[in-house]
Amino acid sequence: MRNVLLAAAAGFAATVFSTGAMAGKDLDAIKARGSLVCGVGTGTAGFMMQDSQGKWVGLDVDVCRAIAAAIFGDSEKVKYVGLTSQQRFTALQSGEVDVLSNNTTETLTRDTALGLDFTAVTYYDGQGFLVNKKLGVKSAKELNGATVCVAPGTTTELNLADYFRANKMTFKPVVIEKVEEVRAAFFSGRCDVYTNDSSSLYATRAANVPAPAKPEDFIVLPEIISKEPLAPAVRHGDNQFADIVRWTQYAMIEAEEYGIDSKNVDEMLKSENPSIKRILGVTPGMGKALGVDEKWVYNIIKQVGNYGESFERNVGQGSILKIDRGLNNLWTKGGLQYAPPIR
Repeated sequence: MRNVLLAAAAGFAATVFSTGAMAGKDLDAIKARGSLVCGVGTGTAGFMMQDSQGKWVGLDVDVCRAIAAAIFGDSEKVKYVGLTSQQRFTALQSGEVDVLSNNTTETLTRDTALGLDFTAVTYYDGQGFLVNKKLGVKSAKELNGATVCVAPGTTTELNLADYFRANKMTFKPVVIEKVEEVRAAFFSGRCDVYTNDSSSLYATRAANVPAPAKPEDFIVLPEIISKEPLAPAVRHGDNQFADIVRWTQYAMIEAEEYGIDSKNVDEMLKSENPSIKRILGVTPGMGKALGVDEKWVYNIIKQVGNYGESFERNVGQGSILKIDRGLNNLWTKGGLQYAPPIR
C-alpha cells in the first residue's frame, strides 16, 4: 500500500509540474485586453506621479511596469488609473483596475474582509509627522492639542487616534480625501501637523512646499508610530495572477542579490552560475511554472531594472527624496528585503 501511495503521489506531482500554471479569469482578461490596468495614487513624488510630459513615474509605477514586462514582455503595456485612498479598494473589487500599486498597507482585515490578496512587500514604511519648524516642537509627544491633517479610509487615520490615546493627548483632526488638498491645507496653516507614511512626508517636503517657503522650513519628527508594509493587492480568486505579481517583486530582489542589473543583464546571460541561469531563463522551467515566457525576469530587469535600481532612481540617492535604504535594503545588508529562491 505504501508503494502504491508513493507512486500515486509521484504521478500527481509530475502532472502538476508538467502542465505549468493554470490561467485564471483575471489573467485571461488582461491578456485579451493586451494591457495591464494599474491603480496608483493621485500623486506622490518618488512613488507615483506624472512628469512634465504626462508620463507616470515612481517606485509604485515601476511595479506596474515590471508586471507588464513579465506578462507581455513589454513594460509599456500599462494603463494607469489615479485613485484616492477611499476609491482604491472599490476600484479593485469592481474590476476597474487589475492591481493596486499605490502605497497600500497590508493589514489582517484588509486581507481577509475585502476579497483581496496582498502580494510581496515593495516598501517597508512607518507613519510619522511633518511640522513647520516655527511650531517649535521636536517630538510627537509635544503635539497635545494640535490640529492634524489626515486622509480618510487609511491606516494613518486609525494609527493617529491610537497614538494620541495611548499617550493621553488630544488632537483635532482635519480629514481631507485628496492628498493634494491635504498638503494644501497643511501648508496654508489650516493644520499644525501633517501625518502620513514617512516616505510620503519626505516626498511632500522635497517636492510640494509652495514658495516662498523652503523644504528646510519643515521637519519630519523622529517618532515612527506604526509598521506600514506597503504591497500590491489583487482580487482574491486568481492565484496565477497573484503569483505573477508576487514573483515579479521577488525577481527584482533576487536579481539585485545576484548582481544582475539593467546594464549587465545581457552579459549575465553567459554566466555559469546555475541560479543566474534559472533566473534569466537560460535554464528553462521557471517561466513555464509561472505561466509566462521563460525570459520574464530578463524582460523585467532589462526594461525596469532590479529592486535596488528602482529604489535609488525613484526615492533613493539618485532622487530628490534621497531616502536611505534602511529596512528596504537586502537582507544581506541589514534590511528586510528577502526573496524566496527562483528554482
